[in-house]
Amino acid sequence: QVQLVESGGGLVQAGDSLRLSCTASGRIHGTFAVGWFRQVPGKAQEFVSAINWNGGDTLYADSVKGRFTISRDNAKNSAFLQMNNLKPEDTAAYYCAARFEVWRPLHDMEYAYWGQGTQVTVSS
Repeated sequence: QVQLVESGGGLVQAGDSLRLSCTASGRIHGTFAVGWFRQVPGKAQEFVSAINWNGGDTLYADSVKGRFTISRDNAKNSAFLQMNNLKPEDTAAYYCAARFEVWRPLHDMEYAYWGQGTQVTVSS
C-alpha cells in the first residue's frame, strides 16, 4: 500500500501564496504520476494540476493556469503545488493523488492512491 500525505495548507489573504507538498511512502515500486484535486463541501471534486513521472509534462486547469505551478522531487518521493496570487474561489480542501501507470496521459483523471487532504482558505 502507498500512503500520501499533504501539507502546507492554511489561511491566507487574497493575493498571497502557499506551497502544498505531497509525500509518498510505503510500497513505492516505481515512478508515479501525481495529480492535485480540490473540493468544496457540496460541490464536485475539481482537477487542479498533474505532473508526469519525471516532471517533463504538466497539465493545469484553466482556472489556475498562470498562477499555480506543479513540480516534483523524485529523490524525496514528493510533489509540490506552488500557488500564487490566491483568490477566494481557490478555497477548498486540496488532495494529491498518485498512480504507477505512468503511461496514462495526464488528462486521465483516474488515480489509485489518495491523500487525506489539506485545507486552503483564502479570505478576501
